[in-house]
Amino acid sequence: MERAEAIPGGASTRRYFRIHTGHGSSAIAMFVPGGDRPEEITKTTEASRARPWPFLDVLALLAARGVRVPRLLGENTQEGWLLLEDLGDETLAAYLTARPEERVSLYKRAVTDLRRAQEALTSLPDSTVVGDRALDEELLLWELEHFREWALEARGYVLSPVDRSSLDGIFERLARSIAALPRGFVHRDYQSRNLMVVRGELVWIDFQDALLGPRVYDLVALLNDSYQDFDRGFVLARLEDYAVAAAFSPLDQADLVYEFDRVTVQRKLKDAGRFIFIDRKRGNPAFLPFVSPTIAKVGASLARLAPDDPDMASLLALLRRILGAEIGA
Repeated sequence: MERAEAIPGGASTRRYFRIHTGHGSSAIAMFVPGGDRPEEITKTTEASRARPWPFLDVLALLAARGVRVPRLLGENTQEGWLLLEDLGDETLAAYLTARPEERVSLYKRAVTDLRRAQEALTSLPDSTVVGDRALDEELLLWELEHFREWALEARGYVLSPVDRSSLDGIFERLARSIAALPRGFVHRDYQSRNLMVVRGELVWIDFQDALLGPRVYDLVALLNDSYQDFDRGFVLARLEDYAVAAAFSPLDQADLVYEFDRVTVQRKLKDAGRFIFIDRKRGNPAFLPFVSPTIAKVGASLARLAPDDPDMASLLALLRRILGAEIGA
């Protein structure tokens, strides 16, 4: 090894280093302090805890089903290390900063790649950790309460007993309805910072938290990405690309759009709370600029859902009263 240099990571506690091995070659070393286990309440069984790290488990599963992921070059999980293929520095987000004209083609590829992967992962081996974890009602509700705790209470917004009771009821019903949707493979954070552009391919990274959940969940992560700003026309066009790849009927496509907005409310509320949690608990303020845009995405979905859904109408009114302009007009 000639030298090692630290490279930026994301919101997790993982650390990454580019290892220069000589003759122009390099690899990425990933250090995971404390082992590769989920920080949230995602449940795993005793059998799953005896398996390899979730990252390695999901890496092998995705590679076997034809999804482009980094190649594993070496491992020392006892010491907390993995050695991976160096994919470069161009995430989809970074790539499009320099080449915005390719946004449509790359996002069309991202949604069709996702649909192909979902189909390839329709049946899962008993051995994979993915089948032991799900976006069930408990986890979905925990994420919504994460928003209340951090995006409201930690920022000084005081809920009256009536508002708290109303919010609790809406959150419970929203979590229950999303948990009842048919489940399939979910990357869980399929967005512009977790897709690498490598010689025209989109390579998946940061998939260690994969689990079972609604088909639309990863579409929400991608098309209501907190780090990107898309108009509604762009989002609907990409949902149509997905629907075409899935051979959906017009009715199925309408259901997809409706599910997209409902899951957006849950996912983006969770994200807003998480960004503040990362600042307050980990001392990392890098995600704070995305709090208000993320909450605004919730407001836009609520406004579309409100005319036909009393719960969403009530939630929009409550958040407008508490958050004001942050939730949107």
